[in-house]
Amino acid sequence: MTALPSPALVIDRARMTANIDRMSRAMRDAGVALRPHFKTSKMIEVARLQSEAGAVGFTCATPEEADALLTAGFADLFWAHGPVGAKATLAAEFNRRGRVAIGVDSVELAEPVSREAARLGVTVPVRLEIDTGLGRTGIRASDAVVVATALAGLPNLEFEGVYTHEGQLAGVSGDRAAIRAAGVSAAEALVAVAEDIRASGLPVSVVSVGSTPGWDSAPTVAGVTEARPGTYVFSDANQLRLESTTLDQCALTVRASVVSVQRPGAVIIDAGLKAMSADGSNRGSTFGLLLTPEFELDDTVEFPTAYEEHGTLVGRGIADLRVGDSVALLPNHACGVVNMWGTVHVLDEDGAVQTWHPVGRH
Repeated sequence: MTALPSPALVIDRARMTANIDRMSRAMRDAGVALRPHFKTSKMIEVARLQSEAGAVGFTCATPEEADALLTAGFADLFWAHGPVGAKATLAAEFNRRGRVAIGVDSVELAEPVSREAARLGVTVPVRLEIDTGLGRTGIRASDAVVVATALAGLPNLEFEGVYTHEGQLAGVSGDRAAIRAAGVSAAEALVAVAEDIRASGLPVSVVSVGSTPGWDSAPTVAGVTEARPGTYVFSDANQLRLESTTLDQCALTVRASVVSVQRPGAVIIDAGLKAMSADGSNRGSTFGLLLTPEFELDDTVEFPTAYEEHGTLVGRGIADLRVGDSVALLPNHACGVVNMWGTVHVLDEDGAVQTWHPVGRH
């Protein structure tokens, strides 16, 4: 195998490919379209694999991600972030290059896009965000018909449906059954909103849910037409704790080295916030989980402290670590980690290594 730098972000190609195929089959079985969120991988190579496996298009969070996907030839996108300010112009301009739907939760967000679309002579598809429990963006179900009607009346906008991000599932206490129940509840609430809008006389062609914790619940609800999971492509420690994945499906690791053993009861590695990101654990306080050489969790070691370029490992399992030793770490949140890296090393089963480069980082 080609020697890796330290630290390095590494993808296990076989695991990633299996994840892509598994999710594609699951969504086909559920009868919904799969529109993966590009913010997880930020790599065109990954997007091509997802597209080849049946993805109908992609979800993106930033204009940089949308631009990168359009430039690579992916012309069916959903920009799931409010196009405020100068982004209104970009939303219209993107629709000269492909079909890029926008997500809004107010008429105020949509009106500037409408004006820019009219100026450029394009039509921008628009989706209305419904808050199904996360409490971040999105409108209340009781306001949906009024706002949808107003959106449908704006020039050069095409109202196509509703969407939600059931991100609240990451905070559900209890077992996997409780998380699934919460996912079903969120999707049922979204479908009910879509039915209310249809009853008012407006067509609704898209009813879109989106999260990896909810991959096996929300998309199974009758009336859902689309799912937008993202993290599934790599999985991570947070998904592992939520039991939405298994350890053998985790495809993304940070490889680091021990650089100091001067502190009693601790070893210092060359992977800190700029390698692991500042994304916390959804169960406890750690910057990642240590893996054994056999890719099992080493629960005798904790990673409680991270500086910019350094991390601290503590616990019984550090006793045998020496300067120069390599360690493998499972990050808390794959999306945040990928955004930190300009180069990713893709490891094949035969030991060959390719380098891919995330795009649209910010």
